[in-house]
Amino acid sequence: MGTVATESPIWGAQDAQSSLDVRLLQALEIDGRAPFSKIAAVLGVSDQTVARRYRKLVSDGSLRIVAVRDHGKLGQDQWMLRLRCAPDGAEAIASALARRPDTAWIGLTSGGTEVVCCTRPRTRTDQDDLMLGKLPRTPHIIDIHAQQVLHRFFGGPDGWLMKHGPLSAEQSAALRPALPASAVRAEGPLRIEPEDEPLVAALEEDGRATYPELQRATGRSESAVKRRLGALRASGAIYIDIEYANTLIDLHVGAMLWITTAPRATDSVGRALASHAEIAHASAVAGPSNIMATAVTRDIPALYAYLSGKLGQLDGVQHVETAPFMRRVKQLTYRPYLR
Repeated sequence: MGTVATESPIWGAQDAQSSLDVRLLQALEIDGRAPFSKIAAVLGVSDQTVARRYRKLVSDGSLRIVAVRDHGKLGQDQWMLRLRCAPDGAEAIASALARRPDTAWIGLTSGGTEVVCCTRPRTRTDQDDLMLGKLPRTPHIIDIHAQQVLHRFFGGPDGWLMKHGPLSAEQSAALRPALPASAVRAEGPLRIEPEDEPLVAALEEDGRATYPELQRATGRSESAVKRRLGALRASGAIYIDIEYANTLIDLHVGAMLWITTAPRATDSVGRALASHAEIAHASAVAGPSNIMATAVTRDIPALYAYLSGKLGQLDGVQHVETAPFMRRVKQLTYRPYLR
């Protein structure tokens, strides 16, 4: 029998193994804690096949599943930092930032002279310590631009593969976790209670930690762990996310886009970006530009086609600054071997 291949409008032809991996990634993006048996039934393969591929991807550092706090829903500040650096200092600065627990999505752009970083300080003291204390005193940093995130158009629990991945709407619906019948989304900012911190911390380390493992980490009964985890996920205070190597989906080019729009067009442009298959994340930000977005494409010609086509044709877009990633240093967690 010949090699089975599939075709995607984003990443092109794949062999059967690669196709399974992408389908597995999307299934885990929909529900990172879904049992292997449930995923296998939806994908039409055996439980053992799903478990074997998952463990292989995890063991070689290509995949990790973690819990993420939704800082927007928790009413906590998020900032995008652009640090212009001397070329011999950018990588060391990026690596130092990556080791901080309050940072994510760190990359080197602009030919290796700029570090882009999302920071999510837990307290105002942490925020001031980083942006007013440590960074201005760091050697090799030439300039600092800090833009506060105002609104998320796409990203967070809305995973990129869910927008255009290989699974059908019916398959995606079958994988989507059911909310507890008692779940009620609160008005206003959510809270993670102090007694929840051991549970959330364990899930931030391993989003698929078993209930007995979570019981040991928290000192709570298994039923209490299940109930509280269900409530946290249902409220939106946390979500289970995946980080993976881009080579798994044959995408080799990523770029930060800093978009300036007419003020009246910020929302319409942001919502349009959210529908574009190339956009992995888009947010409104305060600062010189109105919108910050991340585009992911197969290659440089595909990036050019997107910039000059769908993006360039949006009404209200006045200026776009494009900064291709040279290297990603951190996604959700500091795993320097993820590429």
